[in-house]
Amino acid sequence: MARPKLAVWKFSSCDGCQLSLLDCEDELLAVAEAVDIAYFPEATSHVEPGPYDLSLVEGSITTPHDVERIREVRAQSRALITIGACATSGGIQALRNFRDHPQMMAAVYAHPEYIDTLATSTAIASHVRVDFELRGCPIDKRQLLELVSAFLHGRKPNIQSHSTCIECKLRGTVCVMVAKGQPCLGPVTHAGCGALCPTYARGCYGCFGPSDAANPRPLAERLVVLGSTRAEVVRLFQTFNAAAPAFRDEAHRDD
Repeated sequence: MARPKLAVWKFSSCDGCQLSLLDCEDELLAVAEAVDIAYFPEATSHVEPGPYDLSLVEGSITTPHDVERIREVRAQSRALITIGACATSGGIQALRNFRDHPQMMAAVYAHPEYIDTLATSTAIASHVRVDFELRGCPIDKRQLLELVSAFLHGRKPNIQSHSTCIECKLRGTVCVMVAKGQPCLGPVTHAGCGALCPTYARGCYGCFGPSDAANPRPLAERLVVLGSTRAEVVRLFQTFNAAAPAFRDEAHRDD
């Protein structure tokens, strides 16, 4: 029986989420035995033609060519999973969405007329149907392995959508916002990192994007009470997931 064909695609990104798959080390051997890695330029020059049973897509859509290419990827993929903040919300490059794009181009490039790019950086789901989104900057390798395992066994991935605060409680980590008054996006951020930053006594900065039930406004108001300025709160929401609707709306809220 033929193994399912896996493809890993890169769009506008830093490659960090693809490297998370390579960082699986011992587990990667089991993955390689379970699937046929048919397309993965980050790891091998070997390429097999589609269609593909499972496509993992890293990166956001930032050029006209990206728009055409993601449609081609979707057409030859039975299941398409987006991995990482760039693919699920546009990434840190989506900060361009809220600025004067021609002005930014002129500031960066000596000859911007040669650059063919869009004025926005958008999530893959804004252009094609996506079967599942895996959050993070970068993604968590344990969640990635769970996702691949779920696909192989035809079941729903066991990936929780609660907030990072739940992970703090499960680890017995003292709340840095309550105990120290530190700004923390844990109450509105998707779980998955294991509450890494609060474990080391610093506030969560939202690299896994908004949780499914995120309500940023009360948190933003509380942060102001604790001493943050409105500008500091806005910057907190404008990082890796600046274009994610919940974070975007709070950052650009006009009181």
